Amino acid sequence: MTRPTLYVMVGLPGAGKTTLAKQLETEHHALRLTPDEWMMPLFGWGEFENKREVVEALLWQVAARALLLGVNVVLDYGLWGRSERGEYRARAEALGARVRLHFLDVPKAELWRRIEARNRALGAGEVPISRPQLEEYWDIFDSQRPTEEELNSYRQSD
Repeated sequence: MTRPTLYVMVGLPGAGKTTLAKQLETEHHALRLTPDEWMMPLFGWGEFENKREVVEALLWQVAARALLLGVNVVLDYGLWGRSERGEYRARAEALGARVRLHFLDVPKAELWRRIEARNRALGAGEVPISRPQLEEYWDIFDSQRPTEEELNSYRQSD
C-alpha cells in the first residue's frame, strides 16, 4: 500500500489555491478541505473571530483520520506562517503520510486584480476582500513566505 499524501496549499487570497486544490483533489483522488466552504454555512455572514481556527482544527481531525485510512488529503488553508506549515508537516509525517507543499507566489498587483474580479461576482459563501485587507495580509505573509530552502525540503522528503 502506498503512503497517503497531504497536499498543502500556501498563498494569499486570489493566488489560485482553491483552483489548484480542486485540481489536486481530482488528480490524486484526495479529500479536499477548504475552511471557506464551511464558514458561511456554519456561522453565516459576520465577524468570525476565532471560529476559523475552530473550523481548521476540526478539519484537521478529519484530515488525520483520512490519512490514517490511506486517503490523500488537500489542505486548502493558506498556511501563511512558517511554524504553522512545519506543524502540519510534522503531524502528517507522524501519521506516516508524505507532504507536498504548493506555494502559489503571485505578485500583489495580480492578486488585487483577481480579488477585484472575484468581489464583483461573489458566489455563495464567498466574502469580499478590500484593498486595505490585502495590504495587511501581504505584510503579514511577506515575512513568512516559504524560502527556497523550505521549498527544497518538501521536494526532498519522502
